Amino acid sequence: MRFIYVVSAKRLKQILIILTAVLLAAGIGYTERDTISAFSGSTTSPQAPQAIYKVDTKEKKIALTFDISWGETRAIPILDILKEKKVNKATFFLSSPWGQRHPDIIKRIKEDGLEIGSHGHKHDNYSKYSDEEIRSQIGKADTILKEMTGQKPALIRMPNGDFDKRVLQIANQMGYSVIQWDTDSKDWMNPGSETIIKNVLSKAHPGDIVLMHASDSCKETHLALPVIIDKLREQGYEFVTVSELIAGTSVQSKEIN
Repeated sequence: MRFIYVVSAKRLKQILIILTAVLLAAGIGYTERDTISAFSGSTTSPQAPQAIYKVDTKEKKIALTFDISWGETRAIPILDILKEKKVNKATFFLSSPWGQRHPDIIKRIKEDGLEIGSHGHKHDNYSKYSDEEIRSQIGKADTILKEMTGQKPALIRMPNGDFDKRVLQIANQMGYSVIQWDTDSKDWMNPGSETIIKNVLSKAHPGDIVLMHASDSCKETHLALPVIIDKLREQGYEFVTVSELIAGTSVQSKEIN
């Protein structure tokens, strides 16, 4: 039996305030920032909408994920590396305006057999929106990505990793599983390829979902990726899509105290 771990939305505002204060104090500024791990609307109801960040399993399976929101130059090198390394199972979360501008890259992602999920429409924090606007943003991306890929996405990663209970509920009502991550490569900080490699390899574990990016703001991902793939393979890991990783799992909630 495998379990997906989630944590509740209790104290979400306090956590966001603390994280924001820490980042500001450190003088860190960037445009594609992911801040939240994973939460559920309730720890008492198994039917409560939840955000998935890992699967508890002893099988050495791992899901590499790549968010794309803007840019012209980073996606193709990453796709080339995945093809060269014969990794034909990974998940790309695409912002729909970016997708509209790059139908050729979407075609390449599909031809390479990789999974496509939604990264929403406007790249903004949806938790500050009204329920109607949340539905509108998710719905716009849904329509655009379905038209471009021929298939409705089943997975969504919210822009900036930001959500609250309402966002989870609405995404769930619209047929989506909200996907977070347990290992953050921190490639969005451009800390150097060696640091990105260390960030992944030091935390990667069976059932892990790894966060990386293929937007132009992340300039070193393609340099770190070949080593990450080789080292994980040496450790016996099999690369799978997020959908394959979470298939047939049971949900278990974990509350932040």
